[in-house]
Amino acid sequence: MTDHTTLVERRADRVHTKRPLGPNGQVDDHAMIIAPDNFRLTDPFLVLMEDWFSSPGFEWHPHRGIETVTMVLDGVLEHGDSLGHAGALEPGDVQWMTAGRGIIHRELAFRNEHAHTLQLWVNLPAADKLVETRYQDLRQGAHAVHTEPGVRVQVVSGTTGAAVGPALNHHPITGLILDLDPNTRYAQLLPGDARSFAYVLDGRAEIGRQPVEQGQVAWSDPVSAAGSGSALTVRTPEGDQRTRILVFAGRPLGEPVVAGGPFVMNSHAEIEQAFRDYNSGRFGTVPRAARLTTR
Repeated sequence: MTDHTTLVERRADRVHTKRPLGPNGQVDDHAMIIAPDNFRLTDPFLVLMEDWFSSPGFEWHPHRGIETVTMVLDGVLEHGDSLGHAGALEPGDVQWMTAGRGIIHRELAFRNEHAHTLQLWVNLPAADKLVETRYQDLRQGAHAVHTEPGVRVQVVSGTTGAAVGPALNHHPITGLILDLDPNTRYAQLLPGDARSFAYVLDGRAEIGRQPVEQGQVAWSDPVSAAGSGSALTVRTPEGDQRTRILVFAGRPLGEPVVAGGPFVMNSHAEIEQAFRDYNSGRFGTVPRAARLTTR
């Protein structure tokens, strides 16, 4: 149990607004929430995208060296991968995929109808870049839940109070969805050595003493050494609108980051090797599975 007398109060070190990018050949619309501009400031998180798509979506493509965390906000997301997994995820469901040494997958709108998703790329430590691939289907009903007056916290990964999230991690990550009533104060406990971000999905709040609106993300850098605790305080204004916030936290890796398309490694040589391995079939064959017709 954390001794609340030793908690360090977290401040929001910077706040920025998501950047609309418009449609492209894959999606009807998309926006960049966390851009891959300065990995030192976002470590261990690499990128967070918001996508709206119907057809074609994201057909078969590879990944290596990262974990992707995909959250369905609306519609139905169809998933398939080279491990043989196939299924449909609905609003509130989370897909946690460890690309590790290499995986091929696709993400499509079920029946080409509509999917609205967030996808976060989480970096893997150098020692775990080539771990076995793994797929976790974290249905909304399986998320752990922590409640306080005016607050409901869905715990996808890590712990809050007595609630332990179902996600398995190679590098400890806290992943939460906060739902707060108006005129509510809530202190989220986080490891002191973690970097955290809070993205406002709906409503508005004061986060770490900074005002944050819908579509904005607030960052809080590590505030203390490993083993100590900290608190990120959220306050919602009066009114009749509930506020929903995505909160993730993880200890920075402090390692070199080299990105090459769908691969994120520690050196250019490793990126080149990833492309050679993929092109030579070491990620497995590209699946030719038929589209899903039922959920």
